[in-house]
Amino acid sequence: MAVAVYPGSFDPITLGHLDIIERGSRLFAQVIVAVLANPSKVPLFPVAQRVQQIQGATAHLANVRVDSFDGLTVAYAQRCQAQIILRGLRVLSDFEYELQMAHTNRSLSPQIETLFLTTTTEYSFLSSSLVKEIARFGGNVDHLVPPSLIAEIRHAFPVHCQ
Repeated sequence: MAVAVYPGSFDPITLGHLDIIERGSRLFAQVIVAVLANPSKVPLFPVAQRVQQIQGATAHLANVRVDSFDGLTVAYAQRCQAQIILRGLRVLSDFEYELQMAHTNRSLSPQIETLFLTTTTEYSFLSSSLVKEIARFGGNVDHLVPPSLIAEIRHAFPVHCQ
């Protein structure tokens, strides 16, 4: 069985991400959840904290490893000797961007395939940005993120009474 890299910013990891990781862990010998250190984004949580969050959320999956990287995803996949880049698709608008990235990655490294998994319907609307927006305004995100992250998200967005 192949090794898959599931790259992303995961800021924070959501139940949609976890759904893709769990399903990927049934398909591949190993899934490497690769947290991208993207210098063009200002993250809520530092990379090291996101790695720890994902490790906690995936502790029940023996064949999942969490790491961080910067640079090109295909270069990272090559270093890990992965054959697959795993990507999740929520809605049709994701497809155009993801297809462009898959073609680009294939042009850079033809031996690495990109595999798309569609999210489970209940998570098709879910994104890290949405979680942060809800939390920023004091909304409940408990049903959107792994239980181990709830306290960290609440701490990052303290609700102030007026």
